[in-house]
Amino acid sequence: MIRRRSAALLLAASVLLGLLGTAGQAHAVGYRYWSFWDRTGTTWTYATQGPSLVRPSDGDVQGFRFAVSEDSADATKPRGKADFAAICANTPPADGKKRVALVIDFGTPTDAPGGETPPQPRTACAAISPDATSAEALATVAKPLRYNTNALLCAIAGYPETGCGEPVTKKNGTATEKKSADGGPSVGLLAGAAAVAALGTAALWQARRRRHD
Repeated sequence: MIRRRSAALLLAASVLLGLLGTAGQAHAVGYRYWSFWDRTGTTWTYATQGPSLVRPSDGDVQGFRFAVSEDSADATKPRGKADFAAICANTPPADGKKRVALVIDFGTPTDAPGGETPPQPRTACAAISPDATSAEALATVAKPLRYNTNALLCAIAGYPETGCGEPVTKKNGTATEKKSADGGPSVGLLAGAAAVAALGTAALWQARRRRHD
């Protein structure tokens, strides 16, 4: 009887602990923000510096993508064609200027803040001074830009209207506003798992003790 009770309690503990793992995966925390990318050949690479620090060269291709991402490894790349010759075909070279091709991807409705609809992706050719930054290139073709007090790029061409890098939860492939303080499992679930695990351990210890008495 004791063995059966111990096995049942340990099984319940394992089920609850398994639910904890599932809850953690279902509530993985991400952030809704504009990511910045460099293009080399046919490959997008997540930029290691912000657009206000990067000074692109003539002929460079750079991209911006709005999406919900957990980190740089999880970030979503810009979509669409990213060919410098095609994007800057109607912007001829000029003395004292460099040309930078920009791909601006406003993302999908899934990643959009509540009540907002993302514009269609666009491309633009920025003709800027030789020492201009990527942020200055973006400002010439996609105003208004919005930054927060920490100089984080919050909006391109006015999108989104509100918010800036806010945490969200990603559940079943859908981004939703983060409800809890840490996005993790509830205190009640944690306490329940701990209690069941403790009961199972106690019952198992009691059964072993009786076998040796």
